[in-house]
Amino acid sequence: MGRWEPNTRQRLAKAALELYSERGYEQTTVAEIARRAGLTERTFFRHYADKREVLFDGSGELRDLFVAGVSQAPGSAAPIDAMAAGLDAAAGPFTDRRTFARQRQAVIGANAELRERELIKLASLSAAVAETLRGRGVPEPAASLTAEAGMAVFRIGFERWIADGEERTLAELMRDSLHELRTVIGADRSAREGAGSPSSPG
Repeated sequence: MGRWEPNTRQRLAKAALELYSERGYEQTTVAEIARRAGLTERTFFRHYADKREVLFDGSGELRDLFVAGVSQAPGSAAPIDAMAAGLDAAAGPFTDRRTFARQRQAVIGANAELRERELIKLASLSAAVAETLRGRGVPEPAASLTAEAGMAVFRIGFERWIADGEERTLAELMRDSLHELRTVIGADRSAREGAGSPSSPG
């Protein structure tokens, strides 16, 4: 098998996900993944450190896109608007990967180790976004709060996107979730302002 055969990573990822879905993550070996892909174990380890990392390939790209979207937002943009730009940028790679994402999430949801790894990935992404917001002059705790809100919007939008029967894009669903967040924040602000207003004379 040629060392530089094209689409090797995609073939390994496809084979791994098929086997994880059929046999279970813990029961699947690297040798089986390589064999299903028509490749060797050596080729597998040339691309992935272990069988877990097959499921998290692309995390670095996601972080880079999110951070770039935030950093490239207009300088006058409010923190939540800069974060929204990051969400839009991050949605791009998911356009044609809904089926893969559904299968991947089912595998992760069935394994505690993988769920923990997913949480670590989101925490790392949140930290990177918060750092970028601080670089834009957003102080703490506003930077971290905005980043964490962005992760919640991303996670909820993603969960809706992979739901059976859903046809809207991830970007559309994240914008919808962000709108809901803005509505809640606005309602809370209005309630607090109303509570602080002096009573009108009778």
